[in-house]
Amino acid sequence: MRATLMYGAGDVRVENVPDPVIKHPTDALVRITASCVCGSDLHPYGQMKPQDGPARMGHEFIGVVEDTGPEVTTVKRGDLVVAPFAISDNTCVFCREGLHTSCSHPQANFWDGEPEEGGQAEAVRVPLADGTLVKLPVAPDSALVPSLLTLSDVFGTGYHAAVSGGVNERTGVTVIGDGAVGLLAVLSAKRLGAEQIILMGRHRARTDLGREFGATDVVPARGEEGIAAVRDLTGGQGTHVVLEAVGHMPAYEQAVGILRPGGVISRVGVPQYEEAPIGFGSLFRHNLRLAGGPAPVRAHIEELMPDILDGAIDPGKVFDATTDLDGVPAAYQDMADRKSLKVLIKP
Repeated sequence: MRATLMYGAGDVRVENVPDPVIKHPTDALVRITASCVCGSDLHPYGQMKPQDGPARMGHEFIGVVEDTGPEVTTVKRGDLVVAPFAISDNTCVFCREGLHTSCSHPQANFWDGEPEEGGQAEAVRVPLADGTLVKLPVAPDSALVPSLLTLSDVFGTGYHAAVSGGVNERTGVTVIGDGAVGLLAVLSAKRLGAEQIILMGRHRARTDLGREFGATDVVPARGEEGIAAVRDLTGGQGTHVVLEAVGHMPAYEQAVGILRPGGVISRVGVPQYEEAPIGFGSLFRHNLRLAGGPAPVRAHIEELMPDILDGAIDPGKVFDATTDLDGVPAAYQDMADRKSLKVLIKP
């Protein structure tokens, strides 16, 4: 079959690889019908060293179950399923607490940690199929597929940011980042009742979509100028909750600068740093809190899916381009160049 591999920074190739096979009785084989390129894929695309490649790519996909191991009971051949970006058994103590990204099963993993598997491909072996896969009540060619695909990562991640930050009808929210996760964090904050949602982004097409999703204000400025603009919009006090969907240090510093006393920074942008200001002069003095982390999107799929199925929300609007596997290398470049927001792949 054909699959996407990254050989190093800027070097993405689609090549023939061995077909996946069932290795464990809890596995399923899935023929992929829809996948995509994630903003987090751009981190290695910008900095992967050749000695760290080639790496199979893709952690968001929908597909049809083609075969299952003898112990799989919740899905069967012919089912259309969506897979979260983390593999989990959905039964361990952490999964039962809604923290599937910390699943204690030996086979639990992130797709990016499975060296022989990836979602930007024609097929994939899914470990722990009963815990990982969620059946979808639509056909593979349904118009809802793009929105349902966001449940595998970006919508669930934006929602995790909002929930972890404690967003409700009494909180003012600022979202840093106008990528797919940031925009769906806006949608999530709106869904949770926030009345003031400030989106910090500078790409007009994206911030316009952010307004459609519920942003009440847009601040294109960054750094000290952006901090001043947010504080002006919040009566000088700052914002209750910051949803940080970028992952770079300037975004974190901006978050600290716009937070009001007692507020929460909820990070879901994968941090590209290990050390950050958390001491007296940054977080401690005004009881600022730091939350977020890898989103346990499996915990949110059943909650979020009904609103997609009944048309109340359309998170699939974050996809602004579609390609087949041949176009995946160009899709990476287009997203890196900000020509595309998020590219849908139909193998």
